[in-house]
Amino acid sequence: MAKQTVLGRVAQLAKANINSLLDQAEDPQKMLDQLIRDYTENIREAEQAVATTVGNLRLLEEDHKEDVAAAAEWGGKALAASKKADLLRADGNAAEADRFDGLAKVALGRQLQSEREAKDAEPSIAAQSDVVGRLKDGLDSMKIKLTELHSKRDQLVARAKSAEARNRMLDAAGSIDVLDPTSELSRFEEKVRREEARALGREELAASSLDAQFEQLDSLSDTAEVAARLAALKATT
Repeated sequence: MAKQTVLGRVAQLAKANINSLLDQAEDPQKMLDQLIRDYTENIREAEQAVATTVGNLRLLEEDHKEDVAAAAEWGGKALAASKKADLLRADGNAAEADRFDGLAKVALGRQLQSEREAKDAEPSIAAQSDVVGRLKDGLDSMKIKLTELHSKRDQLVARAKSAEARNRMLDAAGSIDVLDPTSELSRFEEKVRREEARALGREELAASSLDAQFEQLDSLSDTAEVAARLAALKATT
C-alpha cells in the first residue's frame, strides 16, 4: 500500500467522530468491534509505512551526509593541489605546476558534483521528513482513538449486560411478584379474617341457640306455675 494512501486513511480515521458514528449505527457494539478491527489493521499498516518511510529518510540523510563530506574532502584536495602547483610554479617547474592545477580543477569538479547532489537531495529529505511527521502524528492519534474505542466498547458491553440482568430480574419479579412481599401477606390476612368471621358467626349462632333453650325452660316454668296456682284456687272453693 502506498504511503500516501495509508497517510490519507490515517488522517481520516484519526479525525473520525466516534460518538457520531455510534449514533448512526443500528448495532453500536458490532460497529465498535468493526472499528476496533479497522483501527488495529490500519495502525499496523501505518506502523509499517512509518518504518519504511523512516528507513528511506535515513538512507537519504546518510547519502546527503556523505555528499557533504565528499564535497568538503574534494575541496580540501583541490586546495592542496592548487598550493602544490603554486610552489612548483614558484620553483620554475611550470609543467608540474600545470598538472597539479589540472588535479585541482578535477577535485573542484568533484566538489561541485557532490554539492549539487547534496542540494538536490534536500527537497526529498524535507518531503520525507514531513510525511514521517504526519504519519507519526496520525499514528499517535489513532492509538488514542483505539484506546477510546476499547473503553467505549467495554462500557457499552457492561451497560448492555446490566440492562439485560435488570430486565431478567423484572421479568422474574413480574411472574412471581417477589418485589411486593405484602401481596402474600395480604392474601394470608384475608384468609385469617374469613376464618375469624366464620368463628364469630358460629359463636353468634351458638349463642342464639342457647338463648332459645333458656327461653324454652322459662316458658315451661311459667306453665307449671300457672297450673299450680289453678290447683290452689280450686282447693279453696
